[in-house]
Amino acid sequence: MLNGGSELERCLDAIRDQRLDDRFEVVVIDSASTDASVATARGRGARVLEIPRAQFNHGATRNLGAAAAEGEILVFTSQDAHAADPEWLERLTRPLRDDERLAGVYGRQIAHPDARPAERFFLDFLYGPAPRRQAATAARELSVETTMFSNANAAIRRSVWERFPFADDMIMSEDQEWAARVLLAGYSLAYVPEAAVRHSHPYTLGSAFSRFFDSGVSSERAYLAGSAPAAAALRRRARRYASEELRWLWRNGMRAQIPATAAYELTKFAALTLGSRHRLLPRALKRRLSAMPTYWDTTPTGGAPTRG
Repeated sequence: MLNGGSELERCLDAIRDQRLDDRFEVVVIDSASTDASVATARGRGARVLEIPRAQFNHGATRNLGAAAAEGEILVFTSQDAHAADPEWLERLTRPLRDDERLAGVYGRQIAHPDARPAERFFLDFLYGPAPRRQAATAARELSVETTMFSNANAAIRRSVWERFPFADDMIMSEDQEWAARVLLAGYSLAYVPEAAVRHSHPYTLGSAFSRFFDSGVSSERAYLAGSAPAAAALRRRARRYASEELRWLWRNGMRAQIPATAAYELTKFAALTLGSRHRLLPRALKRRLSAMPTYWDTTPTGGAPTRG
C-alpha cells in the first residue's frame, strides 16, 4: 500500500466483514506511506511489513507478503479494491479447496460508481458475468485469453506459489507471467465472477499512457508469450473490443462520449504498441514514458530482463 487513505479503510473494513468459517489473517506491505496508512492497517488488525518506496516491485512485494503469511491459500488484493459483499472470500477460495488441479482463482472487478464510461466498459469486457476455466498445453496456446489473471482479486495455492513465485524482475503483469508458467506446468486457472470486488482507476490520458506502456513492456513474458499466435489473438480481441465499446456507448445513450473515448482508447493502444517495442527506445525516453521510472535504473540493459 501507499498512502491508502479512505480507500484502504474501505478495503480493510470489507475484509473484516467477510463471512468465512476458516480463520484468516491480513498481511499488508507498506512502501513508505506518509499518511496514516500504517496506523490504519494495524488498528484494523493487519500485520504490516514496511519497505522503502524504491524497493517496491509488483512481483517482489507480493512474494514478500506471501512468504510472511501462514495460510495454505494466499489471497491478493490492492488498497483501492474492496469486496462487493461478505461472501467474496468464501467464493474466491472455495474452488481451490474443491479442485487440486487449480493453481489459482481470480474474481470479477466491477468499476466504482463514479468511474468514467471507458473504464466501466474495460472492466466489464475483461471481467464479465460468465465463469471460465483456462488451460494451455503448449507455448503456442498462451494468449491474452489463456493467461488472463489479476492479483487485484485472486487466490492461489501456497504450494504452487512456493514452486512458482512471482517474477521479481518485471515492471508489471507479474500475475499473467505467473499464469503462463503454471499453465505450462499442467495446472488450470478459474475465473469466478461471483467473487467480485469494486476496483477501477481514474486514469487521465497521461496516466493511462504510462500504465499501458508498462503493460506493453511486460507483454513478451505475459499475454504475448505465445509469440505469433498470441499477437494474432490480441489483434482479434482489440478489434472486438473497439466494436463492442462503440455499440455499448451508442446503445446506452452516451454518444457524446464517443470522441473522448476514442482518444482515450487510441492513447492506450499507442502506449501498448510502443511499450511492446521498447527495446528500440533509449533508456531516458523509457523513464519518461513509464509509470515506474526507477525500474529502468535497476534494469542493466534498459529493457525487460528475460529468464533462462
